Amino acid sequence: MRTVSVSQINAGDKLAESINSRFGQVLFYKGRILTERDLEILRAFLISTVSIESKSIVSKEEGTATEHSAATASSSGTSFDQEYDKMLQLLRKVFGLALGNAELPVLEMRNCLQNLIDAGDYQILSFTPRNYHVRDFLYHDSIMVSLTSYQLAQWHGLPQRDWMQIALAGLLHDIGNVKIDPGLLTKPTKLTNTEFEEVRKHALYGYNLLKPVAALNEGVKLSALQHHEREDGSGYPLGLKNDQIHLYAKVVAVADIFHAMTNHRHHQEAISPYLVLEQLSEDSFGRMDPALVRTFINKVTSFHTGTVVKLNDNRIGEIIFSDRAYPTRPWVNINGTIVNLTLERNLYIQDVIQLR
Repeated sequence: MRTVSVSQINAGDKLAESINSRFGQVLFYKGRILTERDLEILRAFLISTVSIESKSIVSKEEGTATEHSAATASSSGTSFDQEYDKMLQLLRKVFGLALGNAELPVLEMRNCLQNLIDAGDYQILSFTPRNYHVRDFLYHDSIMVSLTSYQLAQWHGLPQRDWMQIALAGLLHDIGNVKIDPGLLTKPTKLTNTEFEEVRKHALYGYNLLKPVAALNEGVKLSALQHHEREDGSGYPLGLKNDQIHLYAKVVAVADIFHAMTNHRHHQEAISPYLVLEQLSEDSFGRMDPALVRTFINKVTSFHTGTVVKLNDNRIGEIIFSDRAYPTRPWVNINGTIVNLTLERNLYIQDVIQLR
């Protein structure tokens, strides 16, 4: 074990002792392999020194391997990362099969998705795929919508038999985009009205692709068709209202809006998840299912004291109090200064850096 300055440590170093903030909250526990984001947190909390495990050198060759063992362990990712990558590869294959009107491997998708869910390391507000690239937005978005839909189904108390079906609905909700001109999906500027009408057809295309698949239930197929429908009839492609929209599609719609807005796309920068939650809350008055939105917001913002967040002015602090009447605007302690986001409306949480 050796004690070093924070300025001298590197991503991949392993903590020999836990680190506390000046307010007594544990920032990182003993044994953690530090990442670049962790180093940012240490600097923000004015931590000057930390204890890391020594790197013994046995020989030139072995020493090199030992020196980089922690970094290698970090880069290899968790089991969740590995299962996510497998799901990403499979989804590319599935979309390619759909483009050629070939049979879809439903059982393989279900098993791969179950393995990803069982890996159990998915946090909706803070998760970012480790190898995210905007060209793969459609695949990443589909996987995250799937995982979020699964969690929302659980949180909302839906029967367990529906959970995996809703996850599959999220995974395949945008499959109709394989029939859309890729140039429209990757256009870096706003679509014209004509182009937007063409993109809207993905809902019908998706339903037609899934309709003959006997291994998928009707809710999964209807989610591809209805995930852009809205409670007040303002959605598309059919302008359905309220109970005309399948429950699976309502769940997927909440997850879809959240991830579409919080991830980088070709024509849009990512928006703060907290601002998106506030938009969802507004949409629950007419456009979105209010009960589902309420469940979603309450659950994803149910943090313990000590959750580390970054504000839109780049300051980093710890959540110390959440008023459930204003779930997206907690009180944040920034080096001893309490920022009440309920009152300071020009500020908001930009990122959740570390959950508690």
